[in-house]
Amino acid sequence: MAKKAPRRTAQRIAEVTLELFNRFGEPNVSTTLISAELNISPGNLYYHFPSKDALVNHLFDGYEAAMLGLLDAAADVRDVEDAWFFLHSLFEQVWNHRFLYRDLNNLLSGNRHLETHFHAVLERKTQAFRQLLESLAAAGLMRIDPDSVETLSASMSVMATYWLSYEYVRNPRQALEPASASLALSRGAKHVLALLTPYMASPQLQAHLQSLTAAYSDNAP
Repeated sequence: MAKKAPRRTAQRIAEVTLELFNRFGEPNVSTTLISAELNISPGNLYYHFPSKDALVNHLFDGYEAAMLGLLDAAADVRDVEDAWFFLHSLFEQVWNHRFLYRDLNNLLSGNRHLETHFHAVLERKTQAFRQLLESLAAAGLMRIDPDSVETLSASMSVMATYWLSYEYVRNPRQALEPASASLALSRGAKHVLALLTPYMASPQLQAHLQSLTAAYSDNAP
């Protein structure tokens, strides 16, 4: 049997750095710690990534590609179940790169690449929520005027962007640990989806949406 080729060093560095950033926060992880975790020399690390910012940018670029690919699917939402799946998938992407959201303002203030590109992702996220709302309205599931579409899509974008910060403030020691992923994702998607309730086209649809969000209570596995 042929031996598997070893993973490229740059890939290993990126994977381990993402794990460390996600767990401890980017400001608390040095290149020395990354090198030690990988059992490689700092020179080997700098050969692949000349600076810590280069690592951050590399990880962000992966996040950006995945998030933009997902946001393109917003126009395909046709019912409440589609909306739930879309939101849960969005929060999964946020969770996979949660260090960006935990330390967002700090990262943006010191990294020009993130400052410009994260703004574009945020605008695209708001546009995707706008498309989702318009799609549900076109299907007769929502009654919402254009001004409310603009307001609600912005509110959904704000909540999706800062939800993990809220979780972190509630429980700094455990909120961003891997064991907390299921509850964090479910709670975030649940609260964003609940914003749609007042705009549903009938009491029956409102009740259906409420029953769907209730299934993802804080005690859900």
